[in-house]
Amino acid sequence: MKAVVAEKPGDESVLKLREVADPVPKPDEILIRVRAAGLNRADLLQRQGMYPPPPGASDIIGLECAGDVIAVGAEANGWRVGERAMALLPGGGYAEKAVVHHGSAMTIPSALSYEEAAGVPEVFLTVFLNIFMLAEIKRGDSVLIHGGGSGIGTASIQLLNDFGARAIVTAGSKEKCEQCLKLGADVAINYKLGPFAEQVKAATNGRGVDMILDSIGGPYLAPNLDSLAHGGRLVLIGLMQGARAEIDLGLLLRKHLRIYGSTLRTRPAAEKAAIVAEFQKRFGAALETGRLRPPIYKSLPAEQAAEAHRIMQASEHFGKIVLTF
Repeated sequence: MKAVVAEKPGDESVLKLREVADPVPKPDEILIRVRAAGLNRADLLQRQGMYPPPPGASDIIGLECAGDVIAVGAEANGWRVGERAMALLPGGGYAEKAVVHHGSAMTIPSALSYEEAAGVPEVFLTVFLNIFMLAEIKRGDSVLIHGGGSGIGTASIQLLNDFGARAIVTAGSKEKCEQCLKLGADVAINYKLGPFAEQVKAATNGRGVDMILDSIGGPYLAPNLDSLAHGGRLVLIGLMQGARAEIDLGLLLRKHLRIYGSTLRTRPAAEKAAIVAEFQKRFGAALETGRLRPPIYKSLPAEQAAEAHRIMQASEHFGKIVLTF
């Protein structure tokens, strides 16, 4: 099969389309003929040699895909050859074929194209895990999402809207802020125009938000804690701008704050299956009708993987970038 491989760690120019061996499904896995694969920030880190796949996972980049089931392991219950599937992967998405544990895959709703389906698993499940399962938000809560125009940001806006919580986002331009509001965000803050914490307080009548989902890291720690309401939760899912910061422990005590560190990729298959099942239980109907769908910024053929990575690195996109096979 053909796959996009990084010949060595480096910039996007190291990505090449090459012939590689087909993956072989284990008894509890399904084999998918990939039609489309979603891009994520983690892909850029892996390309640079900074985010290796978990032990036993494919070293091919790609954390989500959509396509057709072409083989089913003896223990892969609930799947049949010919079904359309979208899958959360530990690796292997940038290829014509991918294997995945049967519990990490979902049937593609008829309302979604392959390209849209490829942009669902990683971001929607990440958001669901961290906002709904870990932080346990309630209807009417206010949630701050950094990077409102990203895949995570756009998925957060939609899920919070559907659930009945308030979505406050940050973005780096007037245009992206407007797009976030159009998608359903209640408040959009241009972080380039000044510190976001004061704007968050203004948007919540001085109270602060109940929860923050942050992929920025270091320099955002202090303003994040300042932006939280009493009893608020900060969930850290990335370190785009650094892994170190000084923390005011007194503030944690006074405001009864909680900080979580969370990743999805390295969780065991059984845990991922439980997350998938709970997501489908809570939001399956909204997904089935197409009420939830990722905005696709650009769909590019696999041969243009380098260009896709360049676009993501430059943060030119709003929503998801997808590679097609």
